[in-house]
Amino acid sequence: MSGKHFIIVGGGVVGLATALKLGRTCPDARITVLEKEAAVGQHQTGHNSGVLHCGLYYQPGSIKARMAVEGIQEMVEFCAEHNVPHEVCGKIVVAVDETEVPRLKSLESRGAANGLAGLKWLSRDEMREIEPHVAGVAALRVPQEGIVDYPKVAETMVRLIREQGNHVICGAEVKGLRRFSGRWIATTSTVEIDGDFLVNCAGLHCDRVSELAGEKREVRIVPFRGEYFKIKPERQHLVRHLIYPVPDPQFPFLGVHFTRLVHGGIEAGPNAVLAFAREGYKMSDIEPADLFDAMTFPGLWRFMAKYPRMCVEELARSFSKNFFCKSLQRLVPEIQVSDLETGGSGVRAQAMSREGGLVQDFSLVARPDALHVLNAPSPAATASLAIGGEIARTIVRSI
Repeated sequence: MSGKHFIIVGGGVVGLATALKLGRTCPDARITVLEKEAAVGQHQTGHNSGVLHCGLYYQPGSIKARMAVEGIQEMVEFCAEHNVPHEVCGKIVVAVDETEVPRLKSLESRGAANGLAGLKWLSRDEMREIEPHVAGVAALRVPQEGIVDYPKVAETMVRLIREQGNHVICGAEVKGLRRFSGRWIATTSTVEIDGDFLVNCAGLHCDRVSELAGEKREVRIVPFRGEYFKIKPERQHLVRHLIYPVPDPQFPFLGVHFTRLVHGGIEAGPNAVLAFAREGYKMSDIEPADLFDAMTFPGLWRFMAKYPRMCVEELARSFSKNFFCKSLQRLVPEIQVSDLETGGSGVRAQAMSREGGLVQDFSLVARPDALHVLNAPSPAATASLAIGGEIARTIVRSI
């Protein structure tokens, strides 16, 4: 590894954690992170709900499950060591009626199989001791779940990477990648960098970066915008911690929920609607190339044909505050439309197959001289340090 130069494309928490872990694994190597924005963490890292996910929902044995369980412990330790604001406050997952109880029981079994500690089944009275305003017949208490300041995590990682003697270059959008004399040449908007090994952690643009590197786009990144409301300060007493629904297996998205923010306030959401730009945080944000890319992809049409009801309902939540509020009232009936203020939004980089299936697990494509992270869904932020370690180990084995 001595003297090798690693180029990492993407300055979100996954790319930064990869740089940090590579720097520890290969202390004699040189590492350069290329980020197209003026600062790191400007997209999925800085626009997520700020939750520390501990692995309740994920299929036992999947990479996601393993990374979540390992990752949350490592992230909490990282935050404690570097004074990053965080809190392990726990959450409850609520069965609103008896039909959801068997699914909640399955979640409890799945969480136990994934190694979660302290899971507790709650009766109606017990869950109302924790969340007095919640509706439902039973709940599962997940004590390991928490909240964190992910932009601060990213900022801290940059400092540590630079302390290792490595580099994070912002404002350097990768425009081209080519091989020359056994090395990668990355042409960016500001500089040209050459290196021995390429790591693609480009998130919303990872499929395009892989294509620049000569890969065929077998899956496509389809951007889904998630929109949030904030609860007005005088009504925030209705939610104490994190309140989540039981996922409906008929649909690929979790559904709206309540999240306490690490710097104060309560967020409600998100829905999930097709974004008309990969960085489309508002309904009015339209990037013709991104929209064309999505609408000409057969997988998107097959996805919509498979989930027509969900697509209509998610769109309705985007256009109607009343409909959004009704979804929230399933969990907290006292919430009213007048309690909701427009909040933030995020765009999820969802990898989709040509058959219309969502790629649910992490997807790493390893080559002798490159590694592409082609799907890093939730809990990627929580598990970023664990993912970075996995990537570093994979690279070491391949070289």
